[in-house]
Amino acid sequence: MTSAAAAAEDITIAILAGGAAKRLGGRDKGLVCLQERPLIAWTLEALDLAAGQPHFIVANRNLDEYARFAPTIADHDSGAFAGPLAGIAAALAVCSTAWLYSLPVDCARPRPEILAALRQAALDRPVDVLVAHDGHRRQPMFALYRAGLAPAAAAALASGAGVTRWQDSLDTREVDLSGLPENAWVNLNTPEEFALMSERMQRDE
Repeated sequence: MTSAAAAAEDITIAILAGGAAKRLGGRDKGLVCLQERPLIAWTLEALDLAAGQPHFIVANRNLDEYARFAPTIADHDSGAFAGPLAGIAAALAVCSTAWLYSLPVDCARPRPEILAALRQAALDRPVDVLVAHDGHRRQPMFALYRAGLAPAAAAALASGAGVTRWQDSLDTREVDLSGLPENAWVNLNTPEEFALMSERMQRDE
């Protein structure tokens, strides 16, 4: 595997925004405001995308709203809340680069070090999946996938597998990111968590 295989221009970024958000009363999490800005806007800002970096939002509702922020695709079970594997499968099906990087929309400040570490690990040896590990557990939504996995993802989705089980069926390598602070993995699922994140951001200003 050459360094070009994991260069930035060979990685498409897929932001997974298709959750049911039951703990938010069913509201579309990526469009819920954090400090008066939709969560998706914070996610995109934190990614600090390079000019021309391929990226899109994968959602199963409110696609017109998401399209205000970035190119948008629907997952395979639009409106059905089939889980994150549906979003990953849809993203892989349209990915035209060598790699696909997935991350969840509910991490308001995704650290650029995550993708950098996964990309570097992809240079070491050819594998199907590089997935983040925070030192305690796998973070399956933060993963770098070989683009040729689209058929495997579709088959796993049809079988009812979840993301972690599907990753385990592939040549998957966990990448140690225990050096990152614990708040790097904070995801927002409830109104209380949105409020706490807003307070943390105000303190950091």
